Amino acid sequence: MKRSSRTSRSARLAGNRRYTLFVTVVTLALTSASVATADDGPGPFGVTTVTEASKQSARVGALFGAAHATRLVGGHHCTASVVHSAGHDLIVSAAHCLDGDPGDVFVPGYRDGTAPYGVWKIERRFLPDGWSKGQAEDSDIGFATVAEEDGRNIEDVVGADRFVTGMATGATAVTITGYPSTTDQPISCTNKPTVHSTTQQRIDCPGFPGGTSGSPWVNGDQQIVGAIGGHEQGGATPDISYSVVFGKEAAELYRDATTDPE
Repeated sequence: MKRSSRTSRSARLAGNRRYTLFVTVVTLALTSASVATADDGPGPFGVTTVTEASKQSARVGALFGAAHATRLVGGHHCTASVVHSAGHDLIVSAAHCLDGDPGDVFVPGYRDGTAPYGVWKIERRFLPDGWSKGQAEDSDIGFATVAEEDGRNIEDVVGADRFVTGMATGATAVTITGYPSTTDQPISCTNKPTVHSTTQQRIDCPGFPGGTSGSPWVNGDQQIVGAIGGHEQGGATPDISYSVVFGKEAAELYRDATTDPE
């Protein structure tokens, strides 16, 4: 389970070695004959690179535990992203990322120890019954609200993508952006998901190790159609990632998270 929300020292060291290899592979890929561009994404397909700072990437951030809320470097354990809601205060991630430390904070656009858009405290969490009652891998999706900062809601600061259910797997390419726990910069990759099962989808993107759980799968219409998690809590290797297929349960959970009366 390379996507577990906490990693041991040995796992972190292994992650460092994997990331070094990943950087080498990316450099070779970008200078090789593999230059085909994506027909409905930024392209090329299946190549992972360090994410450029942009309006879109600012909506994705790292999750930190309470112990690291005031000293961010090296303390993040998962990824989350801002999703549109009436309250303008909602983030989405994997259930196994949100089912933990009550003092977690979300840092959108995090990079190199800095929080360019602030540090946002998680308030309420919304997890499916399938996860709460048995940690079912088909229910590994969750939402959380974050508290206001300086009288503003997070969506008003960085914007948001829309959460969409019922999308056919692989209908369009998606871009995944996430935060490896061994680095302090986000990485991104574009590819087309494929069917793993009726309830799970997968994508081939190299170099997405522990810490990238919860990374959003965003299509060209700025719709979130997946998030790393689900099967094997997101994947047993850093080169293949999984997501729950967003269906009825995900739709009901989103509705609960956006209409709950407190």
